[in-house]
Amino acid sequence: MKPTQTEIEEAATRLAGAEAADILRWAIERFGRRLAIASSFSIEDCVAIDIAHAVDPGVRVFALDTGRLPDETYMTAERVRAKYGTEIEWQFPDREAVEHLERTKGLYSFRDSLDERHECCGIRKVVPLGRALADLGAWVTGLRREQSVTRTDTPEIEWDAEHGGIAKINPVITWTAGQVRSYALERRVPIHPLHERGYPSIGCAPCTRAVAPGDHPRAGRWWWENPENKECGLHPVR
Repeated sequence: MKPTQTEIEEAATRLAGAEAADILRWAIERFGRRLAIASSFSIEDCVAIDIAHAVDPGVRVFALDTGRLPDETYMTAERVRAKYGTEIEWQFPDREAVEHLERTKGLYSFRDSLDERHECCGIRKVVPLGRALADLGAWVTGLRREQSVTRTDTPEIEWDAEHGGIAKINPVITWTAGQVRSYALERRVPIHPLHERGYPSIGCAPCTRAVAPGDHPRAGRWWWENPENKECGLHPVR
């Protein structure tokens, strides 16, 4: 049974400020196999997997293969699969939609305008995500508030109306980059190689680049756009 908005709002109030493990324990006990972790294999997502795996080694993990991911992302996915014995439930974009986009607009239409970029993200990310969430009651993210101006008010648990009224669990939302890295090193969590090369945020290869020390964590994502636009549609702006 899907949660009600009232149930999720009450849980959000009750678990505000709670430890990540306690948030995930509640979510796993409440939703069981109808909960899954969405992973791009960033350090935050891998930390969320590690915490959840300690609660339930059978926790589900899914990922979106956009067709434009860096090779290092696949390498990290394989390390996660090996370390935790977890099947990665890969989701892919519709072949005909990708073919039509690339044949009619070329390979880099997403750099022409915000609308064009949203079209590409819609095909490669948003639609596959919707498919992954269709039968779930809750999903887990590695979002953190300090990552973006669009995430500063995001709670630990929220009602996700955009995906049919399910729960969205953000267990490390209050963590700093330093806390995430310390946890990952202590627990020997797989760390995406690009994090070591100046990429605090990692997405598709053509839309991600390294940033200078001290730059905003999302400065390397869609660097030709304004900060308030730097979401792909997976996490609607609040």
